[in-house]
Amino acid sequence: MSEKYKFFAEVNKNFDRAAVHTKHPKGLLEQIKICNSVYKMTFPLRKDDGTIETIHAWRAEHSHHKLPTKGGIRYAIQVNEDEVTALAALMTYKCAVVDVPFGGAKGGIRINRNDYSVSEIERITRRYTYELVKKNFIGPGVDVPAPDYGTGEQEMSWIVDTYNVMTNDINGEGCVTGKPVAQGGINGRKEATGLGVFYGTRECCDDVEDMKYLGLTRGIEGKRTIVQGLGNVGYHTAKFFMEGGAIITGIAEFEGGIYNPKGLDVDKVVAHRVETGSILNYPGAQNVPNSKELLTYDCDILVPAALENQLTEENAPKIKAKIIVEAANGPTSAAAHEIIKNRGALIIPDAYVNAGGVTVSYFEWLKNLSHVRFGRIEKRHEERSYLKLVKAIEEMSNKAFSLDRIKDLSLGADEKELVYSGLEETMTVAYNDINLLRKQFNVDLRTASFITAINKIAIIYEQKGIFP
Repeated sequence: MSEKYKFFAEVNKNFDRAAVHTKHPKGLLEQIKICNSVYKMTFPLRKDDGTIETIHAWRAEHSHHKLPTKGGIRYAIQVNEDEVTALAALMTYKCAVVDVPFGGAKGGIRINRNDYSVSEIERITRRYTYELVKKNFIGPGVDVPAPDYGTGEQEMSWIVDTYNVMTNDINGEGCVTGKPVAQGGINGRKEATGLGVFYGTRECCDDVEDMKYLGLTRGIEGKRTIVQGLGNVGYHTAKFFMEGGAIITGIAEFEGGIYNPKGLDVDKVVAHRVETGSILNYPGAQNVPNSKELLTYDCDILVPAALENQLTEENAPKIKAKIIVEAANGPTSAAAHEIIKNRGALIIPDAYVNAGGVTVSYFEWLKNLSHVRFGRIEKRHEERSYLKLVKAIEEMSNKAFSLDRIKDLSLGADEKELVYSGLEETMTVAYNDINLLRKQFNVDLRTASFITAINKIAIIYEQKGIFP
């Protein structure tokens, strides 16, 4: 990444662009924008070969207007204080946009995890957790991490275990989300961000007026889509798009990209990568050695689902997509945003569209605090009620349903179905809210999302009476 690129400054440019459309005092706007706390830590790691290495790590809590704060932990060699602070700020605004009652936070450890064994990663994770506990930077009512780039269920499992060993907290499972289901996780969390991206894009594509302006038909079906990134978010985004009828024409990864105008089968591409170690040379697809070049190929929808600063002032003039869906955090620089917007394309911003992960993390947190699985109390009652209704229909129509049909009609919702339903409701309502603001102020969706976030956060500060 360029030394000139300052991620937090890019986020604040978007904030300032939206703030002029609000009526809040300058001092309050500054308080909302600033990062409240950053904890920089270094600690030693004894590697498997006996050598000692110093590990650098951070945890940023951007806003305490609501507690706990919430945000993922990433393991990447690019991690630095500016990146962590910027991502924490985005989490603040993201939570506000989708009405999830958290402040924003983010954490990161500067390592290339491929250079470490599983046991070394475990020791790093547990020591990081120890540091967070020691400084009161983690807890179900304080700060709740989650997976991010380079982390997953295993790391969250180590974190919750370490936290529970060090504390006597009855709600200890709620200190982190994205855990294995057996350890208090929730069904549907793994695919949540990708599914939220799908729901958000589907809402956008359902706007007849916007689709007509872009020269596209209504709906996601048939739209040519290129996805950058085949990690957890990129994979599930591409999979849900494909199942929704979109044509995945291109997939980009760090080793390069592949392109087929007739479409790619996402699961088969993943299987090919597992077998060969690369998505390149996938049967029937054209190799694109430079993955960023694939972003400029002709398509209807472009989904950057990798890291920040992928669409820049240099490549933005070549972007041909009519809809940019920011599944990653901060993939579009402020300069690139202006270039793409002025060309007439529609950008669905990260502050909204990738909020599926934190939304379902919220559901998991609620589950941990309530100590009961979603659907456990009401599912059987629902099924009995539905069965009574089916029997009544049979009596009124003098027609008997088959046993399989009765079972299907009277089935109560399980945890995963409830999670999907809650996520769909959240993404649908939030899109309609920011789209109305977009049209009211004649701004883009990114600015609209920041306007609604600023207003919601400002109201909380004012109601608390913090300012004399």
